[in-house]
Amino acid sequence: MKRSLLLTLGLVIAGLSVRNCHQDPRYIKIAVTTDVHGMVFPVDPASGEELDYSLSHVYDYISRQKQAQDTTFFILDNGDFLQGQPAVYYYNFVDTVGEHLSSRIMNFMGYAAGTVGNHDIEAGPEVYNKIREEFHFPWLAANAIHSSTGLPYFEPFTVLKAGSCKIALLGMITPGIPNWLPQKLWPDMHFRDMVETAREWVPLIEETVHPDLLIGLFHSGLDYSYSGSDYHSNLNENATIIVAREVPGFDIIFAGHDHRVNRDWVINSSGDSVLIIDPGSHARYVGEAVITLPPDKKGKASFEGRIIPISAYKNSKAFMKKFRQDLNLVKEYVSDTVVYLAEDIQTIDAIFGPAPVTSLIHELQMKLSNADISFTAPLSVHATLPAGYLRVSDMFDLYRYENALYVMELSGYEIDRFLEYAVSLWFNVMKSPSDHLLLFSDNGSARLKNSAYNFSSAAGIRYTVDLNKTTGDRVTISEMDDGTIFSTDKTYRVALNSYRGTGGGGHLTAGAGIPKDELKNRIVWTSERDLRYYLMQELLDRDTLYPAASDNWKLIPESFYASGKMADKTLLDRQNP
Repeated sequence: MKRSLLLTLGLVIAGLSVRNCHQDPRYIKIAVTTDVHGMVFPVDPASGEELDYSLSHVYDYISRQKQAQDTTFFILDNGDFLQGQPAVYYYNFVDTVGEHLSSRIMNFMGYAAGTVGNHDIEAGPEVYNKIREEFHFPWLAANAIHSSTGLPYFEPFTVLKAGSCKIALLGMITPGIPNWLPQKLWPDMHFRDMVETAREWVPLIEETVHPDLLIGLFHSGLDYSYSGSDYHSNLNENATIIVAREVPGFDIIFAGHDHRVNRDWVINSSGDSVLIIDPGSHARYVGEAVITLPPDKKGKASFEGRIIPISAYKNSKAFMKKFRQDLNLVKEYVSDTVVYLAEDIQTIDAIFGPAPVTSLIHELQMKLSNADISFTAPLSVHATLPAGYLRVSDMFDLYRYENALYVMELSGYEIDRFLEYAVSLWFNVMKSPSDHLLLFSDNGSARLKNSAYNFSSAAGIRYTVDLNKTTGDRVTISEMDDGTIFSTDKTYRVALNSYRGTGGGGHLTAGAGIPKDELKNRIVWTSERDLRYYLMQELLDRDTLYPAASDNWKLIPESFYASGKMADKTLLDRQNP
C-alpha cells in the first residue's frame, strides 16, 4: 500500500481529517441501479407498448427522494448500461458524432458515481472511452488495469460528502471479461482478482481518506460457485460475497451482473456485519441503503437495505420532455424494414432441435466466414416474429448480443467433444418416453438447468444425438454436410461467436479440452462488426425470408424425442404464456 499510488492517480483530497458523521444530515440514502441494459424509455420503441419500468420511472423516484427533509440522497449505477436495447445500440454504433444518449441521461438524472460493467466494455473502446469523458461523475473499476502504466484504467474509487460525513466508494468490475470478450474490445487493459484488489485498496483508502462509510460498488454477482468456480477460485466472476467476508472495512456492498434481486447481511472475518444489496436488472428495481446517523458523536449509525419496485413510480414528464426527440429518432431507426418474413418464427423452437432461427444464423456465419463448420445457440427463447415485414427492432429478438464472429481451427475430435459438452448442458438422458427431453432445475419448477445460450448446435456436418446414451457418448457425427468424410484427426475451420470463441460457456475448454491460453492462437479470422449488423445486411439483400429448419442433425430415438418435446414445450409455454 503506497500513498504514492493515490498521488499518481490524483485522488488525494487535501486537508481531510477524521470526522464523525453527526447532526448533519439525519439520514443518508444511497440508491443504485444496475444492469439497466439500455432500458431508458418507458415504451417499447418498436411496438409502442407502454412499460411500468424504465429510467424515466427511476427519475420520478429520484425526484421524490430529493424532496425528503434531513436526508442526503445519492444515485449510483453499477454497470451494464451500454447494451441490450435499440436506444443504446443506436448511439453506440449508428449516431456516434454527438454526445451519447447514455451520458446525457445519466448526467441529467444526477448520478454521483458508477461502476463499469462487462457489457459496457463489450461496446468497444471507441464507445466507453468517449462515454467516460462525457460523464459528469467518476466511472469506477479498480481492478481494470491499464497494461502500460499498471494503474487502474478507470478511476478506482471516489469520495462523496454528506455534510461532514465522508463516504468512500470502491468500484470493481467482474474479472471474467477475457472469458467472454475478444481482446480487441479491451486492448489496453487486463483484469485483477477482486479479493486481491480489495485487499490493496481498502487499507489505502482508510489510511488516506479516513472515510466514515466504505461502500463497495461491484459489477459482480453473489453466486461464487457459478460456472464451476469455487470460493478459492482466482478471478472469480461473482466474488462479491467473498470480498464481503474476507476483506474487512466495508459497511455496504452493492452487487450486480447476475440479474438477481437480493438483500442480505454477511459477517466478515472481523466479525462485523456487511449489508449486501443486488437490485436485479433492467430498471425494474432500485437497491436502496438507508443510513440513520447518530444524534451525537457517541452513537453508531444504523443501516437498512431495501429493494424498491420502480413500477410504484410514474413515468417522469420532465424526463420525457428532455429526451422525447431521442425516443423519436430511435423509433424511426427501429421501424426501418429489413425483409418480408413469409412465415412466423418462434424462437422457442430452437430449444428443441433444428429450427429456422438457428439455421438462419448458421447460414450467415458460413457465408461470412467461408468456414467448414458453424456453431451457434438459441439467444432468445420466448420471442415471436410474426409473418410480415421484419424490422430493425426484430433483429434484437433474433440476435440479442453484440457478438463478433470468429473462425477458429479445431480438430474433428475437438468438434465432437464440443458438441458432447453442449448436449450435456441441454438434453436429459431419457430412459423412457415419459422423461423430460430438456434438463430442468432440480427444484421442481419449469426452469431450465442451464442457460439456453449454451445449447450449441452445428452446421456443416451431419450428426445425431442419442437421448438414451450416457453423457459424453451421445453425439455421432456421420459425415460432412456435402457427403465427404468427417475425420476426428483433421483440422477444420469453425465459425462461432466471440463469446464462445473466448471460452464462454466452457465448450472449448472444459468440453474440447483446449487450454484457455491456447484459444487465442486458434483464431484465424475475426469480423469487424457485430453479428446482428451482418444479419441485417444479409436480409436487406433479400426480398422475402422463407424460414426453414436445417435437417443436418436430429435427436433419436424419434419416439422419445417426440413425446419429450410435446410435454416440455407445454410446460415452458405454460410458464411463459
